[in-house]
Amino acid sequence: MKLAKRVASLTPSATLAITAKAKELKAAGHDVIGLGAGEPDFNTPQHILDAAIKAMNEGHTKYTPSGGLPALKEEIIKKFARDQGLDYEPAEVIVCVGAKHALYTLFQVLLDEGDEVIIPTPYWVSYPEQVKLAGGVPVYVEGLEQNHFKITPEQLKQAITPRTKAVIINSPSNPTGMIYTAEELKALGKVCLAHGVLIVSDEIYEKLTYGGAKHVSIAELSPELKAQTVIINGVSKSHSMTGWRIGYAAGPKDIIKAMTDLASHSTSNPTSIAQYAAIAAYSGPQEPVEQMRQAFEQRLNIIYDKLVQIPGFTCVKPQGAFYLFPNAREAAAMAGCRTVDEFVAALLEEAKVALVPGSGFGAPDNVRLSYATSLDALETAVERIHRFMEARA
Repeated sequence: MKLAKRVASLTPSATLAITAKAKELKAAGHDVIGLGAGEPDFNTPQHILDAAIKAMNEGHTKYTPSGGLPALKEEIIKKFARDQGLDYEPAEVIVCVGAKHALYTLFQVLLDEGDEVIIPTPYWVSYPEQVKLAGGVPVYVEGLEQNHFKITPEQLKQAITPRTKAVIINSPSNPTGMIYTAEELKALGKVCLAHGVLIVSDEIYEKLTYGGAKHVSIAELSPELKAQTVIINGVSKSHSMTGWRIGYAAGPKDIIKAMTDLASHSTSNPTSIAQYAAIAAYSGPQEPVEQMRQAFEQRLNIIYDKLVQIPGFTCVKPQGAFYLFPNAREAAAMAGCRTVDEFVAALLEEAKVALVPGSGFGAPDNVRLSYATSLDALETAVERIHRFMEARA
């Protein structure tokens, strides 16, 4: 059976590949420490679990509106007002089956064949694949390490062509953990406004910021920028609800209507029970969110100091999310490896530590290390990497 051309161009997920190899070694009895996780290691807070059980017991197990429950939309609108001072109407919000589905649906309604989307590197692995699936063309702009992996207005301007439809801004970033300041966002926004480029603002890690850094949404900086921005967010990272699959988009009514129409023919609606859980996530106590954030910050501060002591590793300290993204090019060379990908494979095979190669994020000199796991496991992993380097060097 001949498959469609659209799937032939897809690049396999580097995260899933390394995870599969780690699971294979674990199944064979090896003590593998996996640091590829893209989700909090905490359970969903109890009041959210209780709300889901209550919803099931009350019979809320049927179809909902394709764009999401009105009550959930209202909580999302309240959240935007509370956190960013943004004012949205229900017609400007769609609830989706996770933030990933919100992005996928957005690109499907936005892009025609050959339309370009500017994607700063390093990038989250699914951005270019989703653009390609919609017939679009990813245009990569390198966020230089010396600029904390962030792109400049000059770089953005140079990348814009008559086919440019949108630019993706992910702050805090996966995989780097870097955050754009309000001033940096204003400068990028000015370029987008001048050239009519839609801003896709992925803010899924907004609640996970450290060292006094503050998340700023580009949409809150001016009415003009709000009108030209689609915000992507969800409860997955902030409330440890990755498996519940509730995300959302907020933006111009015509875009949201098109997304809702498409969703009505693809998913019908997000899971009803998960939507009631998300209502509780936003309307209930927020202390668990802060407790998780504090735990991640503690791990970051401890593990960062240990990581940068390993020969061959250099790392810009992240300000958000739960990833470290060190440059391991020198470490790979010291370990006798031709590439960082080869280094990651050797580290898994010999030291039983699973990292994700940066090549999957458009940064082949780096590796991604998630600290969304226990501090004991993190410290043991870093010790193993250190011993691996000593043995190899």
